[in-house]
Amino acid sequence: MRYPKFISPGDAVGFAAPAFACATEPYFTAFNNSLTKWKEKGFRIKLGTNCYAEKGIGISNTPEKCAEELMEMMQDPKADCVISCGGGELMCEIVPYLDFDLLAKVPPKWFMGYSDNTNMTFLLTTLADTAAIYGPCAAAFGMEPWHPAVTDACDLLQGKKLTLHNYDKWEKESLKDEGHPLEPYHVTEAFRLHSKNAGAGTIFSGRLLGGCLDCLSNLAGTRFDKVKEFAAKYKEDGILWFLESCELNTMSIRRTLWNLREAGWFEGASGFLVGRPMIFDEPVMGLDQYEAVTGILGEMGVPILMDLDIGHTAPMMPLISGACGTVYAGENEVRIEMERR
Repeated sequence: MRYPKFISPGDAVGFAAPAFACATEPYFTAFNNSLTKWKEKGFRIKLGTNCYAEKGIGISNTPEKCAEELMEMMQDPKADCVISCGGGELMCEIVPYLDFDLLAKVPPKWFMGYSDNTNMTFLLTTLADTAAIYGPCAAAFGMEPWHPAVTDACDLLQGKKLTLHNYDKWEKESLKDEGHPLEPYHVTEAFRLHSKNAGAGTIFSGRLLGGCLDCLSNLAGTRFDKVKEFAAKYKEDGILWFLESCELNTMSIRRTLWNLREAGWFEGASGFLVGRPMIFDEPVMGLDQYEAVTGILGEMGVPILMDLDIGHTAPMMPLISGACGTVYAGENEVRIEMERR
């Protein structure tokens, strides 16, 4: 596994828009304030050509233009890392124009983003054997004040923090909107850990891999699906899956996990870390969000931790895709230690 160097003050933080850009509110103002925040911390800024673009369908520009910008930023020596401007809907369409063979050869640099950016964080790991960060997008760094999760992401990029803990509360309803673009996370709900095949004192480990289920299910079975080869290469570690969802309802989560299981993705899994879903359905036909997961993955006999701070329901723990993770489960707490090996 190739690990990029951590950044430090004086380095340049690059921004690209392979999915949505920061062209409209509240993202425009939040993004501009995030640039100010990074500068205040001593970093220089390198903007990609699409950061404020609004010319594409479900992404910032045409698939070709989005891929061109991302490839340029990942190779540009004037950018020491790349943070995605935002999530999106159709970033998958830029994937055929990305050269992962080339990205596997050039000096690695951190790419960070989540949601639709799974198309980069996941494939950069499985196709280019290069670690990436599943973490907040650019506009999150514009909030006032920073939530500890945002600070954690900044510290992770600098190598200051490789051990993460769950946060005490999470956001059920955001107050950020066009009139309040710098609003911080509105955390009101207490963290509640749910588990299967695990309890207080459970410790498990593996090589971290995953992302947004909406995107992962779309990649399965395509020519970009090299999950079995990746799992075979790191079979001694086992794969520690982190999974979350955006637009999937309870039934869709169940179907998606069934699809990935039957595609052989979860062979050799050492455990599952599952984030809170964006869509909270009432139980349907006796199926709730927990049974949607455990009914498919529970029979594997490995630990499953659910309702974690991963993904779309803020705050989110930034995770290094490709790193070796060790998970410590408590009564109502989770600690994840990451190693670059």
